[in-house]
Amino acid sequence: MTSYRIPALAPLPTEPRWQLPAPLVHEPRSLAQPELPPPLLAVLQRRGFDTAEAIGGLLDPPPAPEPADHFADLAKAVARLRQACKAAEAVAICGDYDADGMTSTALLVGVLQRLGARPQAAIPSRQEDGYGLNVAMVERLHGEGVGLLVTVDNGVAARDALLRAQALGLDVILTDHHSLPDELPPFLALLHPACTPEDSPYRGLAGVGLAYVLGQALALALGDQQALANARDLFCIGTIADMAPLVGVNRRWLMDGLPGLKGSALPGLQALQQVAGLDDSPIDAGSVGFQLAPRINAVGRLGDPQLVVDLLTTADQAEALELARACEGYNRQRRELCEAIEAEAVALVEADGDQQSPFLLLAQTHWHHGVIGIVASRLVERFNRPVALLASEGDGRLRASVRAPAGFAADQALKRCHDLLIRYGGHPAAGGFTVLAERVAELHGRLNGLAAAWLEQRGEGSIVEPEALLPLEQIDRSFWQQLQRLEPFGIAMPAPLFWSHACEVVDQRELRGGHLQLTLAQGQGRIRAMAWRWRGPKQQPAVVDVAYRLRNNRWQGEERLQLEVVALRASGGEEICLQRRQRLYWCRRQGDGLVIRNGAGEELRATPAPGPSQAFNLAACANHSQASHPYLRSLVQDAAMALGLVA
Repeated sequence: MTSYRIPALAPLPTEPRWQLPAPLVHEPRSLAQPELPPPLLAVLQRRGFDTAEAIGGLLDPPPAPEPADHFADLAKAVARLRQACKAAEAVAICGDYDADGMTSTALLVGVLQRLGARPQAAIPSRQEDGYGLNVAMVERLHGEGVGLLVTVDNGVAARDALLRAQALGLDVILTDHHSLPDELPPFLALLHPACTPEDSPYRGLAGVGLAYVLGQALALALGDQQALANARDLFCIGTIADMAPLVGVNRRWLMDGLPGLKGSALPGLQALQQVAGLDDSPIDAGSVGFQLAPRINAVGRLGDPQLVVDLLTTADQAEALELARACEGYNRQRRELCEAIEAEAVALVEADGDQQSPFLLLAQTHWHHGVIGIVASRLVERFNRPVALLASEGDGRLRASVRAPAGFAADQALKRCHDLLIRYGGHPAAGGFTVLAERVAELHGRLNGLAAAWLEQRGEGSIVEPEALLPLEQIDRSFWQQLQRLEPFGIAMPAPLFWSHACEVVDQRELRGGHLQLTLAQGQGRIRAMAWRWRGPKQQPAVVDVAYRLRNNRWQGEERLQLEVVALRASGGEEICLQRRQRLYWCRRQGDGLVIRNGAGEELRATPAPGPSQAFNLAACANHSQASHPYLRSLVQDAAMALGLVA
């Protein structure tokens, strides 16, 4: 067993820093009827939905426009596939081994089967082949009599494989959403979000979304919409699993498709729901992302992706249940591997004491390639800095999964190190690379320099940014129903992060697994709060501010709203101290208003302005001529926000 570590260079992260939102001074306008509660309107306004039209477009997105107007090569791709269907031609669907790639493959296999072609799945092994279409696959498929390749969720970077396909006379339709190379490989047709107009609602499609566009256009051309009967279900699973932005047509199609997942006609999805324990629960974006998708992804990480394609295309319920149970077995194995690797990785990080590298690069030759990306993500959450975990690839090579916190572009960092790498790729939040073992130290030194410069600018520790103040007594079934109107939540439309001020800790207990359970009270409100995998202090003060997302917990047939804690801090209660421009101000509540005192003992008072604007009027200050000064007015609004007087 070999491990690599670099000497410590930077301190461990500090406690999370709270950054409260700027107070709202204008009432948000909404078409929503009944009106959304003020905290939800505050969230939407801070996200840029500050007009009736914008909010209406979020709650009820427009239908998807004609895709042929957005994808220049769509007609060419459909014409070639139509020919294949009429001739019962063998077609290879070349996918990826993640949930997006496997659902994309299953979607097109299912559609093409119903339309008369003879499709077959061709997904590389994560362990044996690595990512994407390769030369050996092309040669094997050609030898089997395949004359048409359709890539899903990969292809634009497979230059060598596509040159070989061209030499062998194979037609290739590329559908991919990964970064386009400077020089495109040869192909018959290309469907890619980046090739659509800049304002296109198709810009956020994942691989499964592009497969859906292609399948939909082909079914329409052949006059058989029944071929798409189950395609929307697979679109929903793959889009959420791949964390595609939930805007544009993604949002419209998910809103249309998610309600039907519970009663899906696909035996494989019914069986997956059964093994995941979702028989009696509705299916929303959260249950797809946290319960169904991991079971699909586990197979691609540890086993043969063909299992998932078979699961999602079989019409036999008994076979579907058997395959779903196999997925469950891989998922249990995935959890066990992740826990073991995480424990080793944390021990390596903490072995250096209080000083840690700006870029955490850790390697163990026995770690499993299929799960190191998951563990890297957990370490990013824990240590708030970019992480690369490496495992042996043989022949003196190491293969890495990279994850990065918001603001640090993993893909650009790897590009800056390209001369040290055998291969690399990714996007800002995640990436991967292969490197020779003897170059790991030099690589880590360069990555440390990039991360150190970023940390110096950003500051240590994570930042907690609540979006709206929510009094606990406002949390009830009515509020939850209004919150659900903003679903689905995901990338580009996350679940709102609320905060509540000066909550009494009625009860607290540490649960097995490192979880912290609290009972919080504020005014007439009382609610349970769960802090999963809690890394902060186990014993909380008597009064806290809490940042959280609201969840509906279902257990043994009962439902209960609870807080999912993101951060806790000791509350300033009725009096706090603000620091602005190196000056300290002591602020306290006074009825519905507030009093602010500076270091010289001068005071100003402010009272709420009439109406719903949430602004405050200066009532009195030492120098009345300064009562309208922008600095003072901003100070008052900041104090009102920090004391929980405005949303």
